[in-house]
Amino acid sequence: MIRVLIVDDQRVVREGLATIVGGFPDAEVVGLANSGEQALELAETNSPDVVLMDLRMPRMDGVDATRALKAKHPSLPVVVLTAYADDESIRDALESGATGYLTKDAARDDIRRALEGAVAGQSVLDPIVREALLRTPTPAHAPRALPDGLTEREREVLVLIAHGLSNDEIAATLFIAETTVKTHINRIFAKTHSRDRTQAAIYAHRLGLDTN
Repeated sequence: MIRVLIVDDQRVVREGLATIVGGFPDAEVVGLANSGEQALELAETNSPDVVLMDLRMPRMDGVDATRALKAKHPSLPVVVLTAYADDESIRDALESGATGYLTKDAARDDIRRALEGAVAGQSVLDPIVREALLRTPTPAHAPRALPDGLTEREREVLVLIAHGLSNDEIAATLFIAETTVKTHINRIFAKTHSRDRTQAAIYAHRLGLDTN
């Protein structure tokens, strides 16, 4: 069973999400937090496998709460579920360490896939979020030389990660084995100090690697 901590300052939303998540056959709700501060407390006492996090909350918002959670529990995945999909909110949430990002238009199955994916170490991003990442301006003078010891093949894999392709899709695109893709991704994570695919995508866009 996936143990889920739900964080939202609106009671009706918390309880609605608890009903949805509680209806998944492989998940259970282990806590409902009404603030970022309470999320930190419940993460300590209730040992969740994943956190479903709102962004806009008084005092400690979802970005600060995510950053604090990741500092204390680096392996605890956080999936943002918010009504906001502006570029700044997306950037701040992902840079704070969020593994996934969904809007509150997400369907029940989207939430289930995001939670399961996060626990499995995968990043699940709303299509709107992917579009926002892709339209984020890259530096005017993007480096031509590859940074951090990346090879050209690793850059190709990294660009496809940034465009939201799965391992098997990357393998098909580059005509290589999926096991080879996994090896490249592990090396990319190590070289770029990325925790997951989302952080790797941010890295690629920030350095403008997909414009070279």
